[in-house]
Amino acid sequence: MDDKIIQILIVDDHQMVRIGLTTVINSFDNMRVLGEAANGLEAIDMCHQTQPDVILMDIKMPTLDGIEATQRILAEYPQIRVIGLTSFNQDDLIREMLMAGASGCLLKDASREEIHEAIINAITGKVIMSHHTMHHLLHHTHPTNPLSDRENDVLKLMIQGMTNQEIADTLSVSQSTIKFHVSNILMKLGVNTRTEAVSYALKNHFFDKI
Repeated sequence: MDDKIIQILIVDDHQMVRIGLTTVINSFDNMRVLGEAANGLEAIDMCHQTQPDVILMDIKMPTLDGIEATQRILAEYPQIRVIGLTSFNQDDLIREMLMAGASGCLLKDASREEIHEAIINAITGKVIMSHHTMHHLLHHTHPTNPLSDRENDVLKLMIQGMTNQEIADTLSVSQSTIKFHVSNILMKLGVNTRTEAVSYALKNHFFDKI
């Protein structure tokens, strides 16, 4: 992984956004932009040609939006990681993007460091969310949430992309305790993976918007 050059596809209907992201990403030694697309259909075609490791996918686009494009791409290429891009904190669209299979979302004005971290986290299987987006999506527990208070604490940190060890350090408990909580979360939500648990929680409004 350390020696691998991460191949990235940028999908956005605004040329200046594509140019800006390309400049940022190509400035990193371990990443390279292998193509650009202006809408979801072009993104699908590019995937057929190049099969990138990561796609930075605009959520709102003409012709075919990022949500449907993500669903189609991941149905054929489940190994590809998709990061949604949005100009606004549009909670419903972000939830739909996560349910489509995206590894997370970033605001288009994310910093150079946030972009790099998001791509690395996507490759390693973490859920990605910008701090601003997290602020809007996470706050209070929804009444129908079946999880305990501590399980909700763990789930919120999972959404932030923390590993079991990082969650354990944050909550001042052992890693085995966190593994126990994560297992309970998956069981109660009826899902198999951490990403599915995060997507399920957001789709079902476990956490109210501020």
